[in-house]
Amino acid sequence: MVHYQRNKQSSIKMNFKKLSQVRLFSPSARKRAAIEMSVGTIVTIVLLMTTLILGLVLVRNIFSGSIENINSIDQAVKSEINKLFSEDNNKRIAVYPPTQLITIKKGNQDYQGFAFSIRNIDTIEDAKTFNYEITSDGNIECRVSGTEALNWIKAGESGSIKLGRSSSMESPEFVRFLVPENAPACLIRYVIEVNPGSYARATLDLKVEAA
Repeated sequence: MVHYQRNKQSSIKMNFKKLSQVRLFSPSARKRAAIEMSVGTIVTIVLLMTTLILGLVLVRNIFSGSIENINSIDQAVKSEINKLFSEDNNKRIAVYPPTQLITIKKGNQDYQGFAFSIRNIDTIEDAKTFNYEITSDGNIECRVSGTEALNWIKAGESGSIKLGRSSSMESPEFVRFLVPENAPACLIRYVIEVNPGSYARATLDLKVEAA
């Protein structure tokens, strides 16, 4: 009996010793697992970076149209103009885009441009008629005269609007441009004058780019 127990204990010790010497993974298996993990990590990082870059490009494309120019008056444009008015109770004219800079490629046939709205800040009189006109001196360095610069405007160059007290234009004015292909790549400044009595004034710069 004693002999049997000793043999059993000896056998258990040997088994534990053998188990302690056994490696769960051979060196080659561990190396292969490390390589697979490294490759998986690299692939994950590449996919994340690609997704991030595509997301940034998408966001840029979404906002570039509203920042550089517009091709229609939609609810988003109206909301942005109303926001500009709400930020300043004394603001008489709001221009969109708020950067007051638009970029148009010469020869583009989409009639792109900018929008503006006039607000009557008078709180006493019931209504008032406002006349507006866009002017430009052109750019001497680019050899673009004021007359030529104004000829690029195909709609919204002038007009009038009757506004009640503390109200703004229901629909902003859309100034559309059509820049000819032979126009120089240049920066042209336009001025929006609102009367009577030099009621309001705003500027807008047009950057002409090659197609």
